[in-house]
Amino acid sequence: MGKGKKKAGPRGKKITLKLAKNSLRMTADGKRRLDLSNMGIATFPKCILKLADVDELDLSRNMLQKIPSYIEDFKNLRWLDFHSNQIETLPETIGQLENLFYLNLCNNKLTAASLPLQLGQLKKLRHLNLGMNGFECLPSTLAALKELQELGLFDNRLTGLPENIANLPKLMKVNVKRNPFLQTRGDEDTNTIQRLECLYLVNEDSLCKPCFKKCKEEREKLNRLKHFAPSARKLTFPGLLTLNSTAQETQEEWR
Repeated sequence: MGKGKKKAGPRGKKITLKLAKNSLRMTADGKRRLDLSNMGIATFPKCILKLADVDELDLSRNMLQKIPSYIEDFKNLRWLDFHSNQIETLPETIGQLENLFYLNLCNNKLTAASLPLQLGQLKKLRHLNLGMNGFECLPSTLAALKELQELGLFDNRLTGLPENIANLPKLMKVNVKRNPFLQTRGDEDTNTIQRLECLYLVNEDSLCKPCFKKCKEEREKLNRLKHFAPSARKLTFPGLLTLNSTAQETQEEWR
């Protein structure tokens, strides 16, 4: 290597507009999906701006380090998957994707500082996967996601959950498997804490009497775990019961 030359990063596969058009698929409900997953892409392909009217975009399992600011041009996006890349930060313009209801950022290099405040502008977002990143805490911007139903936080470095997560009105499931706060207690509650890997929140009136009783017992256990959140105050879910059932284990961690 010549003196003064910098080592080049991964070039990745070059995506042409023709290749991208051949990767267009139609979903079962008639939406246009652009699938560029697992293609060795290292740089976001600018040519796909010609296909910015797609409803779903899959760039998972590539080598992307950056999401460009012009992601905002994909105005119709309802489903966006960047899992298993090397992304370290999100652009502020991601908040312009007002139709987005599914966002998968699992298995990247994100931290709390990586998420812009504008993420809270995604008013229709229902599914957010932040698993397998480097989160030691959660940014306050998540509290603005009032439509959020499922949140993936597994395999991070979290030492607790802030109460603003508990206050999200439609949140039904939080996956917190394999985080430090699940193994920090050494007293009689240790086994209980280790079982609190997923939280399932349901309305009381949707349960039969036996299930209602079980949920009530599980909720009482959760409320006794004062160190489950950074605050000493108990987590509360107004109008909801918390069900933690090993029978509801999924076959995979949030695709």
